[in-house]
Amino acid sequence: MIASRTIAVILGGGVGSRLYPLTRDRSKPAVPIAGKFRLIDIPISNCLNSGISRMFVLTQFNSASLNQHIKNAYRFDNFSKGFVDILAAEQTTQSMDWFQGTADAVRQVVVHLDQHDFDNVMILSGDQLYQMNFNEILRDHEEKGADISVATIPVGPEDATGFGIMKVNNEGMIENFIEKPAIDVLDQWKSEVEDKHSSQGKHYLASMGIYVFTEGMLTDLFTKNPKAVDFGKEIIPHAVESSDYKVASHAFGGYWTDIGTIKSFFDANLKLTDYLPQFNLYHNENSIYTNARMLSPTKVFGTQFSHVLLTEGGIIHASKISHSIIGIRSRIGKNTTIEHSILMGIDYYQTLKELEEDPDIELLGIGENCFLKNVIIDKNVKVGDDCTIVGSDQLEDTETDEYCVRDGIVIIKKGASIPANTKIGI
Repeated sequence: MIASRTIAVILGGGVGSRLYPLTRDRSKPAVPIAGKFRLIDIPISNCLNSGISRMFVLTQFNSASLNQHIKNAYRFDNFSKGFVDILAAEQTTQSMDWFQGTADAVRQVVVHLDQHDFDNVMILSGDQLYQMNFNEILRDHEEKGADISVATIPVGPEDATGFGIMKVNNEGMIENFIEKPAIDVLDQWKSEVEDKHSSQGKHYLASMGIYVFTEGMLTDLFTKNPKAVDFGKEIIPHAVESSDYKVASHAFGGYWTDIGTIKSFFDANLKLTDYLPQFNLYHNENSIYTNARMLSPTKVFGTQFSHVLLTEGGIIHASKISHSIIGIRSRIGKNTTIEHSILMGIDYYQTLKELEEDPDIELLGIGENCFLKNVIIDKNVKVGDDCTIVGSDQLEDTETDEYCVRDGIVIIKKGASIPANTKIGI
C-alpha cells in the first residue's frame, strides 16, 4: 500500500497573528474547532483514514497545549510502527535560527525523516478544514511518474487572485505557476477542469498547500535552493520552472477551506451547523479523531435549539440557542439567548465545595439574562449576568485586556472575566 510507505509532515505554522487572540496562548494547530476537536485533528485524521500512520508535526510557538493534546489523543500500540511526533524548532550546530518559513522548517528536520524508510513525503498544513483520501493523490503521483505533486482545487476568478494558480496541461502536469495573479491576466491561467466546476465558472486551479515529494526530491531541492524558506513562493515555482523535475497537479473536487483568519475560522465553524454541511462530521469511514475525554452527557433545561452543535459535559439553562457551537463543559445560565456564536467551553468543572466555601465566587461560563451574537467565547471565560455582547460589521477592530474585535466579530479572550451588566458592541 502506497500510504504505508509515506511519511506526513504537518506544518504547525508561525505566530498565527491573523488568528489572534485565539493564538495568544496556543499554537495555531491547537485552536479548538467544532466544539470538541482541534485544528491539528483534521490533517491527522485524514492521514489515519488514508492509512498513513507516521506523522511529524512541526511547531515553534506556544506548543505546550498541542504537545499535551497529541500525547493524550494519538497513542499507537507496541506492535505498530505508527507515531505522531512533535518536532519543535531547535538551535543546532547546523542552524542557530528558528523556522523561517514552511520550506525552512522542513529543511531543518530532514535529518529526522532520513531515519525512516519511505517512498514519499507528504507536506500538509495544520490550519485547513477538509476531508481527503490521500491514497488518491499518492496513486496519481505514482501513475504520472511525478517527482512532486501539488494538490489543487478549482476556484472562480473572485478567489483566484488570493491563491497561487497553476497552469496545468492535458496530461495533468504543471507547466507554469503564478502567485496571486492580477484580475486582468487571469484569462491566461485557465486550466481544464471537470464540467461540474467549469459550469460554476471555476476555471483556475489553486494550490491547496498540500504536496507530495518522491524520496530524495526534498534534499535535492533544498541543496539547489539553499536560501529558499517557503514552499509556495520559492520551492514549488523553482521546481515548475526547472526541467529537472516532473511536477504534477492533483485536482481535488471536495470541500476545502483555509482557516487563516478570525473571519474564516468563524465562518467555517458556523457552516458546520447547516442542515447538510459540506464538511461531513458524520461520515462512517472518515471519522475525525481527537482526545477522548470521557465526559458526561450535556444536561439541558428547557432550551430551544436550532442549528446547533452541542458537545458533551455541558449544563444548559439558556432560553434559546441558534446557529451556534457549544463546546465541552459549557455552562449557560437561565434566560440567556445565543445566536451565531462559538463557545469553546471549559477545561474543568468548579466543584460544589468551591461554590459552598465562597458564595461570591465567579462562575465559569455564561451568566443569566445574557444576549450573545456574532461572538467567539474562548476557553474558561466568565461572563456575568445581564451582559449583552453583539458583533457587527459596523464595529471597528479594537482590543482590550478582556476582548478583541476582528472583522466585526467579538472575541472574548481565554480566561477573561466579563463583569455583570457589561455591554459590548452596542
